[in-house]
Amino acid sequence: MKLSVVIVNYNVKYFLEQCLHTALKAASKLSSEIIVVDNDSVDGSNQMVEEKFPEVILIPNKENVGFSKANNQAIRIAKGEYILLLNPDTVVEEDCFQKIVAFMDKTPDAGGLGVKMIDGKGRFLPESKRGLPTPEVAFWKMSGVSSLFPRSKRFGRYHLGYLDNNQIHEVDVLAGAFMLLRRKTLAKVGLLDEDYFMYGEDIDLSYRITKGGYKNYYYPETTIIHYKGESTKKGSINYVKVFYNAMIIFAGKHFSKGNARQFAILINLAIYFRALLSLIGRLFNTIKLALADAFFVFLGFAVLLPIWETYKFQRGYYPPEYLHVAVPIYILIWISCIWLNGGYRKNIQFGRIFKGLLWGTISILVFYSLIDETMRYSRAMLLFGSGWSFFALPAYRFILSRLGVRGIELEFRQQKRVVIIAREAESKRIAELISSSGLKIEIVGYVSPDKTEHQPSFLGNTGQLTDIILINKIDELIFSSQDISSQEIIRIMLDLNDLNIDYKIAPPESFSIIGSNSISTAGDMYVVHINSIVKENNRQNKRAFDLTTAICLCILSPVLIWLVNSKSRFLRSIYEVFAGRKSWVGYCSGDQNHLPLIRKGILTPASLFPETIPQKKKDELNIVYAKDYRLMNDMEIVLKAWKNIGQS
Repeated sequence: MKLSVVIVNYNVKYFLEQCLHTALKAASKLSSEIIVVDNDSVDGSNQMVEEKFPEVILIPNKENVGFSKANNQAIRIAKGEYILLLNPDTVVEEDCFQKIVAFMDKTPDAGGLGVKMIDGKGRFLPESKRGLPTPEVAFWKMSGVSSLFPRSKRFGRYHLGYLDNNQIHEVDVLAGAFMLLRRKTLAKVGLLDEDYFMYGEDIDLSYRITKGGYKNYYYPETTIIHYKGESTKKGSINYVKVFYNAMIIFAGKHFSKGNARQFAILINLAIYFRALLSLIGRLFNTIKLALADAFFVFLGFAVLLPIWETYKFQRGYYPPEYLHVAVPIYILIWISCIWLNGGYRKNIQFGRIFKGLLWGTISILVFYSLIDETMRYSRAMLLFGSGWSFFALPAYRFILSRLGVRGIELEFRQQKRVVIIAREAESKRIAELISSSGLKIEIVGYVSPDKTEHQPSFLGNTGQLTDIILINKIDELIFSSQDISSQEIIRIMLDLNDLNIDYKIAPPESFSIIGSNSISTAGDMYVVHINSIVKENNRQNKRAFDLTTAICLCILSPVLIWLVNSKSRFLRSIYEVFAGRKSWVGYCSGDQNHLPLIRKGILTPASLFPETIPQKKKDELNIVYAKDYRLMNDMEIVLKAWKNIGQS
């Protein structure tokens, strides 16, 4: 057998599905096998492989053993003369495997090979070719100097920016996303080092290949799409720490003691520096709108207060404590309610802001009636301030959005204009999938994948794409992988790289559309960020949310009891949550045998849908809820479906 393709998967079911579609096409052109090692995924990956790809060899691990160990499991049973380590979030060209094997056959000194990689928007990924991360190289990289001088032979050695991206080169390090290895080389230098759980193993193996007398090659005559960052969140502190600690392991094994010690000090400084920058950045991004809201609301009170005093009473009527204590408390309540209603999500919806302000005003009025009379400063000013907030908060967001301020994006302006590149049958299927997803997408039209085809119902063909995009102001292209080859998709992405549009790929007979952007909805299921509900902090947060919500509903029950659909069950539900028998949100009804065990829910993710949804959709919602738990999801479900508490 010529080639064994090894894919290690961890909770990226829909990316794996797309990867296998393209890999099987490429593998059909030579004697080969595909082995998938699954590291205990909870998203149904194993079932998908067994049902849709029975020809693929599946190794289902009962725990996450890490990237190196999982790859070694497959390598030990692989039969190929060459071993290809391939990430599940990749798309390969149809002739990719033929080309790389042919190059290795005629290059006997080649121990390993990597290819040209682009991301989901068609941009070249510099990690396609890398230099050895010596202390000096690592310093220029971590200090940011390499970014300022990417083509410098001294400063740009980490990504070898001075080498032509379109020429074959000898390189130091291959990328683990696509790493072709000669079996004879592995027999001599050894398999992946299992001391590396994730990251660093590709650098270690690449270095041992060159130490063993072989060469590593960068081969750009075939290109793959690598949805960088989909398998792992590469911007996270955890990623930085794990990656840089892998570099410390590497230095300890392959550098002199003195250099290894210097390298470790440098790496640890980099970790803390990156952590500090990331913490500051995340904190600011999280609270910047809330701070702006607080400023504008306080400004409104500061302006309205003397006007109302002059009109109704006299200047100085209200004590200083009103503006300096009471108003900040009002603002804190309003901001908290806006946050609970999703008003600070990335794409701004005025409805969520209005709902948050309304709930905040009601809460303030309720507590206002309960406090001592000496602390009830002015109900009129509270109403004036509420009115000002309802006007000012959406208004300044709208103005900033129109000015093009980054990060201020209004939901009603987010309707994407897309074109589907597919034949008639697949066009209809993809259009129905988009329609059922509930996403704000406008399908402008369809484009024929055949350059010579002209149909009245199509905007044109792929040879006219540039004009179609510019004239129709298209934001995104969706390719049918059944009707257009991976090679042609990649060529189009490279040709249109200057137009700054998004791309997605729809595999045949699938409920997913894979792309460069992550959208978490019931219909467009390519959720890739793993935050399992079984994590201890998630369990603690969920219980804290249950108790806090139960207390709030108990306090407000004299009012809410008249609005819910089942009064007796509403009160019983509050008691059951207090007692720990149930949670406010749990799984939908159906098969839960393969899901982590949690308390039965009063409500479920299906409560967000006004109509009854099919069981298959409920199962998908359960999987997403279990593997990508967010406290905000529970809040949204309770806020939108609280009237149904106790109904079933």
